[in-house]
Amino acid sequence: MEKTNTKSLQDLKPRVKKITLVLKKLFPNAKIVLKYKNNWELLVSVILSAQCTDIMVNKVTQKLFKKYKKFDDYLGADIKEFEQDIRSTGFYHNKTKNILGAARVVKEKFKGKIPKTMEEILEIPGVARKTANVVLGNAYGIVEGIAVDTHVRRLSIKLGLTDHHDPVKIEQDLMEILPKKEWFDFTYRLIEYGRYICPARRHDCTKHPLTKIYPKASEIWP
Repeated sequence: MEKTNTKSLQDLKPRVKKITLVLKKLFPNAKIVLKYKNNWELLVSVILSAQCTDIMVNKVTQKLFKKYKKFDDYLGADIKEFEQDIRSTGFYHNKTKNILGAARVVKEKFKGKIPKTMEEILEIPGVARKTANVVLGNAYGIVEGIAVDTHVRRLSIKLGLTDHHDPVKIEQDLMEILPKKEWFDFTYRLIEYGRYICPARRHDCTKHPLTKIYPKASEIWP
């Protein structure tokens, strides 16, 4: 898998260490904000969160999880009805196909339990590495990578931590420069930073805490 030049990645370690320390101070308790009661609901929520805000997902799942109370309820769900149930999250045709398809695979291949390995969880419809990392980390405390969502992708580029734009390649670069013990929390702290300090819309970010570590960030708007 293509990564940024190894030598240049090693040069980034002092910068990412400073970034990590600042994020720890700013958001010591950052965590997932999706609401769920079990591992299956976590997976459903993460699939729904693609191209959708967590606030909207939580609004939709508040009703969805009351309607589909048990895992088996998804196995008998009507496709058209389910599409309307999740319509507000966008891309509802694909999300319905993935969620109901995921239910079948989890039931038939994994005996109704969300698997605990990256290799197995990637066999589930609608699950790529970002979703897999979020589910494994929050469901089981298993950290095999770094979840690169829209905030993590944007800010990793902005802070000069990667030369790539593809989330999988960005993840590989971050894994190279961050100690593994930081992988899980780094995602949620950077997401909070993107939400509350440095949003995607163009603005003056010269005085932001992480821009002070990497001043060029004020000129980069991926």
